[in-house]
Amino acid sequence: MNLFETLEISNPMLPEAYRLASDSELEERVRDVKRRMGDRLYLPGHHYQKDEVIQFANDRGDSLKLAQLSADNHKAEAIVFCGVHFMAETADILTKDTQHVYLPDMRAGCSMADMADIEQTEAAWKQLQDLFGETILPLTYVNSTAAIKAFVGKHGGATVTSSNAERMVQWAFSKKERILFLPDQHLGRNTAFNLGIPLDEMAVWDPIHQELIATRPLEEIKVILWKGHCSVHENFTVANVHEVRSSSPDMKIIVHPECRREVVALADDAGSTNHIIKTIEAAPKGSSWAIGTEMNLVNRLIQENPDKHIVSLNKNMCPCLTMNRIDLPHLTWCLESIEKGTPHNRIIVEDSIATDAKLALNRMLQRA
Repeated sequence: MNLFETLEISNPMLPEAYRLASDSELEERVRDVKRRMGDRLYLPGHHYQKDEVIQFANDRGDSLKLAQLSADNHKAEAIVFCGVHFMAETADILTKDTQHVYLPDMRAGCSMADMADIEQTEAAWKQLQDLFGETILPLTYVNSTAAIKAFVGKHGGATVTSSNAERMVQWAFSKKERILFLPDQHLGRNTAFNLGIPLDEMAVWDPIHQELIATRPLEEIKVILWKGHCSVHENFTVANVHEVRSSSPDMKIIVHPECRREVVALADDAGSTNHIIKTIEAAPKGSSWAIGTEMNLVNRLIQENPDKHIVSLNKNMCPCLTMNRIDLPHLTWCLESIEKGTPHNRIIVEDSIATDAKLALNRMLQRA
């Protein structure tokens, strides 16, 4: 079941009382629920969350860290995932059946994950098998639906994150001659290039037109990239890099590998969210940085590193709109409903999907 199907089944409207309450009142109510529920409640929070939400997270992290922490938490009865839908699905897959996972607002999805649905993927796999035979191993970025993870697990593949993508691609090539990388073409391209695979040995699968776009003979193709992208990171451009180089030649540029290949090539550094955070924290006092990643995180890094000059690589960048669906009123409503025994927005991955998806996730976690 994809996000939109889930929304059709259950998407209760936020009661007006929560919209009218002040931030200070809502914050106090969240603290009260957390205090009363104690270890029975766990709030993992993604780095891209708003400050009004991330302040209450028991743990902050990127996708890999939150997946591991959710799997390792055996005390919590309720896991309220402050992130997006695919992250909550991952938590439901990895946690015990007695633990329930909730998403404060079901509209918090991921446009990248929605760029590869299971019907498209199964159709593509059949056509790619006709072209390449049994020489392909599928990998999927964790920014994908549970159904896509299950597809990959069923066919011997694994999930990857931006932190471990190189390790997982190397593992995949130890198993098969080629890989299919879903659903983010930019992370796949940047990762393969870093491992020494020439750009012209990579092809792009267009799921809309159902065609393979390649510049070399098929037998020379090593990487098949799904034509998907992050709507936030794709908005960082070469022009943004040139503008920073022109106006602030001493400023370092660090970007996320979900950015376009040409942007990553021009940057001083590229890496996962966790890599970006650690690099900024370890940077010398007085250093200057332009960061190519989500704006909530950039603003938080500015606040937490006042001894450095930090800007967004794209001054017109806005936060991730779907991640921002999680706000203080929805969080408060979700927590109070759980405590009252009338919860909503529970994330449930069907067993038939969860079993194969867990195979893909565990193949990654075993190599983390």
